Amino acid sequence: MSRFTLAAGALCQRELLLLWRHKTNVLQPLIFYLIVMTLFPLALGHSAKLLARIAPGVAWVAALLSMLLSLENLFAKDHQDGSLEILLLSPQPLPALVLVKIFTHWLVTGLPIVLLTPLMALLMGMPDVSWHYLMLGLLLGTPSLSLVGAIGSALTVGLSSSGVLIALLMLPLYIPVLIFGSGLVVTAAAGLPVAGILAILGALLCLCIALAPLACGFALRVACQ
Repeated sequence: MSRFTLAAGALCQRELLLLWRHKTNVLQPLIFYLIVMTLFPLALGHSAKLLARIAPGVAWVAALLSMLLSLENLFAKDHQDGSLEILLLSPQPLPALVLVKIFTHWLVTGLPIVLLTPLMALLMGMPDVSWHYLMLGLLLGTPSLSLVGAIGSALTVGLSSSGVLIALLMLPLYIPVLIFGSGLVVTAAAGLPVAGILAILGALLCLCIALAPLACGFALRVACQ
């Protein structure tokens, strides 16, 4: 087993342990997502056609906002307790270690949202073909949301109350994922081919995986100088 594999496993285990000790940081985004998805049917009444039509957009916006709630603490606590400096001094590649942290963040915030999709789709009255593609789109899109949001978290790591600033900085970069993610469901519901949209979401994810850890690493080094 390589040294990087051991380092990545230890870092992932540490992140999960810290999140377990601070369960509120994990539950808050999930509860927010559930509240938003529950309030829309109550506010708009029992019009099944209306709920089914707006459900993809509502689900994507709720997923984005709920994940933004936890991005503020992605690097902030490491910066406060000094463990970020240890990460920077590690002999292992910093972008790879940052990618491990981002993956752990998605594992506890994005993946539960994906797994809750069938329940939320039932609540919104979505047909089977729609929520299947909504779930697939979120599975491809939520990692991109975590990766893009991590750049904003790294840029604002030394600032207090940076949550709103992260949203303002990263909102333009979120738009393509939101457009193609919600468009996937609309296209599938209309019976049109969706292979192109899935390819675009996959390409966006690959682009984020390639560039976001590098940008985060550069921003963290600047913040710790």
